[in-house]
Amino acid sequence: MSNLEAAPAEVACSASRSSGAAPLVEVLGPREVPLGGPRAIRVRRTLPQRQRSLIGAWCFVDHYGPVSARMDVPPHPHTGLQTVSWLFSGTVEHRDSGGVHAVVRPGELNLMTAGAGICHSEVSLESDPSAVLHGAQLWVALPDSARHTGRDFAHYVPTPIRLPGAQAREFLGELAGSRSPVHTFTPLLGAQLDLAANAALKIGVDPAFEHGVLCDVGDIELCGVPLRVADLGYQGSGHSSLRLCNVGDRPARVLLLGGTPFTGQLVMWWNFVGRSHDDILDYRQLWEDADERFGAVQGYRGSVTRLPAPPLPTTRLRPRPMPDRPGKNRGEQT
Repeated sequence: MSNLEAAPAEVACSASRSSGAAPLVEVLGPREVPLGGPRAIRVRRTLPQRQRSLIGAWCFVDHYGPVSARMDVPPHPHTGLQTVSWLFSGTVEHRDSGGVHAVVRPGELNLMTAGAGICHSEVSLESDPSAVLHGAQLWVALPDSARHTGRDFAHYVPTPIRLPGAQAREFLGELAGSRSPVHTFTPLLGAQLDLAANAALKIGVDPAFEHGVLCDVGDIELCGVPLRVADLGYQGSGHSSLRLCNVGDRPARVLLLGGTPFTGQLVMWWNFVGRSHDDILDYRQLWEDADERFGAVQGYRGSVTRLPAPPLPTTRLRPRPMPDRPGKNRGEQT
């Protein structure tokens, strides 16, 4: 999936430092972003933002739906990242310049590796016109050693795991004794957790990881801190467990994301992840020149053959400071 903002902000991402002290929870509230024009799907974005731009290597988190709007995203480029498509409902057709033609379905992982460059399109299936679209688009930043890797695509259907009062679908990394076979370039965790009404869950996690909990539906508390729909709750590294409670009388659902703190600085703009302002300038020019770095999508039938890159920012990047502690509770947010 893509960032279709007409005037995307340029973001400097650097790793935060976590003290490993008390399990304070930082709550990242979403901002609403229209994608693709006046009739576009509106998404709720929680990463990146000013106070925190990374959770492990997870560098971009959008939550969207439920909505009856049809998705139709023309071919557009990516560099330096992996895209994770995860649906709760609806179906989306994926085509990319690596020759992959796949369908994104609920509860099934589709992971695309951009590496040095790829382009892809995403379209709601015409055979499913009444489907409600509901899901998350997630990006994973590639480390220096892998950011020029080749194009790739992986599909995986995780088997549900029964937990006390809950069910997990672990699609990346390891959780509750289950391990995903899908390759990542840094240690990661990605899972959907469904909690029964009034259920409490204490789940073991890797203490080397920092974690984020994206609330999809329900009345969720993370370590006693309430999360609203589309909030992303952050818990720093140094903790061997994570406590979730559904304090409502209806089932709840979250996405659990984690990873070891990412080292180094990233620059993100539009659909590009690089290491410097000049990287972004180069990627944009190559896309506008239809360079072979990105290839071409075959079979897309929309009226626009490829998305043009937005205008470049008028100033160079100025890195943003990152917090020194694991997080803040809701009352401390600004």
